[in-house]
Amino acid sequence: MIDIRGFLKQQTGKTATKYIFVSGGVLSGLGKGVTAASLGVLLKGQGYSVTNIKCENYLNLDSGNINPIEHGDVFLCEDGLEADLDLGSYERFLGEEVGYKNFTTMGQIYSTVIERTKNLEYGGATVDAIPYVPEEVIRRIREAAEGYDVVLVELGGTAGEYQNIVYYEAYRIMKMTLPKDVILLHVTYFPAPSHINELKSKPTQLSVKALNSMGIQPDFIVGRGELEIDDKRKEKTAYFCNMDQDDIISNPDCKSIYEIPLIFDRQNFSQKVLAKLGLKSKKVALKDWQEMVANIYADKDKQVKIGIIAKYIATGDYELKDSYTSLLESISHSSWHEKIDAQIVFINAESIEKKDPAALKNLKSVDGIIVPIGWGSRGVEGKIEAIRYAREKRIPYLGLCYGMQLASIEFARHVALLKNSNTEEVDPQAEHQIIHSIPFEEKYQKIKGETASMRLGAYDCILKPGTLAHDIYTKHKAFKDPKTNLISERHRHRYEFNNAYRQALESKGFVISGTSPDDFFVEMIELPRQQHPFFLATQAHPEYKSAPLHPHPIFIEYLRAIWAEKTKKAKG
Repeated sequence: MIDIRGFLKQQTGKTATKYIFVSGGVLSGLGKGVTAASLGVLLKGQGYSVTNIKCENYLNLDSGNINPIEHGDVFLCEDGLEADLDLGSYERFLGEEVGYKNFTTMGQIYSTVIERTKNLEYGGATVDAIPYVPEEVIRRIREAAEGYDVVLVELGGTAGEYQNIVYYEAYRIMKMTLPKDVILLHVTYFPAPSHINELKSKPTQLSVKALNSMGIQPDFIVGRGELEIDDKRKEKTAYFCNMDQDDIISNPDCKSIYEIPLIFDRQNFSQKVLAKLGLKSKKVALKDWQEMVANIYADKDKQVKIGIIAKYIATGDYELKDSYTSLLESISHSSWHEKIDAQIVFINAESIEKKDPAALKNLKSVDGIIVPIGWGSRGVEGKIEAIRYAREKRIPYLGLCYGMQLASIEFARHVALLKNSNTEEVDPQAEHQIIHSIPFEEKYQKIKGETASMRLGAYDCILKPGTLAHDIYTKHKAFKDPKTNLISERHRHRYEFNNAYRQALESKGFVISGTSPDDFFVEMIELPRQQHPFFLATQAHPEYKSAPLHPHPIFIEYLRAIWAEKTKKAKG
């Protein structure tokens, strides 16, 4: 066992770091991450440095190998971490990069503890789950907190699940050790059954009972619901949960999650939190945030329809959009910036393959087409057909990762006339493997499993002057080094453009507008602007670097191109 008190005190130095745990109750998907991120915006506005750590329940070592239909969009970090989508909320709200230190899973924790037992690092002790596993949780929280005034600790799952009890035990130990530096916010659900027409507090009461059974009393309840929590419900909840009524914070449904910091600020949430932590508070500076939310809600005269050629959208009888969260967010950020109403239409790639009339009708109705990330052979031919339609009909096209690879294959097949063209991922026997795997090279790739390597995280790229890509980054001053035309974007993929086909495709008008600094990897491709109004595809993922206050230049210019082309067609 480690000396928890000594460990925490020794790490914090003169100014004690404050810890805000965020737990959930009643049901999953309430928005613990957005709640914590919104509070983080207010605390930053108060002048404090803020970071986070997300504690996940599953035994996976990261989120990279989880089916996106099952767990939603993977958020790709600058350092290569494939994380839960909540880290994307933190990065977008707080405007700071997150990575490995900001994310832990039960699999990581148990793996570390077991490895230490093998290495005799516990001095021959009998290593029980309690206290050794919570101590490892605390060590990781402290590592994330180093150098910050406040760390937000989001606990995955809901109170009462057996999977996450060690996280709550870590909180209990830290609260006992540093009572003035640790608080807990409990995010719960206040349903409003239609046949009753009032908010019900009983689910919250039972959830708090689950916390109490673990020796935990929340400092705040953040109530999610369709409606504002009125004083009557706050009074009742406070009475049954042993709390002050002022510590019940309302978090009602709203049109945009980016309004939540403003909703919290109207309730003086950050001031109340800082008071419990013994920190000074002041009026929060939120001018930029208020202007951005005003743009979100403003009426928009311009309207465009964007088709996303998707494959991770069906879950039973429901359509799941969480699989493309970062992409949807990026489109939204740019649409608010440009005051354009961007309507999204998901078009199932498999339905295009089957020539489903409804899917083809949707394809013909859109003003822009995006082919996003994807894996495997399912829906590939439908995506290629959509890319061909965009190229031939001059529909503004944006390809992301697989969208670049398949655009290269489409061009090889139908323009360069290399008929049996494919990706090794889909057809290892194809005569023309336009996209293929490369031998493992440590400076480029990370091993993700047996025989599987990937490029993960930020990689540099040199843009070719005179190209659309170069003009976009020039216009928005987005170069990492403008003197060398150097940019940096995040990557998450396994296969690469086959350099053996560069000359064959370029001779037919294919433009390679971005390559790695050593010219080994093709990073961006496009069509000449005299042939197409906007046809750009990148091996990278610009969607992971977009934020509401700082939309990514590629998405801004993509929307501008869609509107310009729509206007041009309307004029005949």
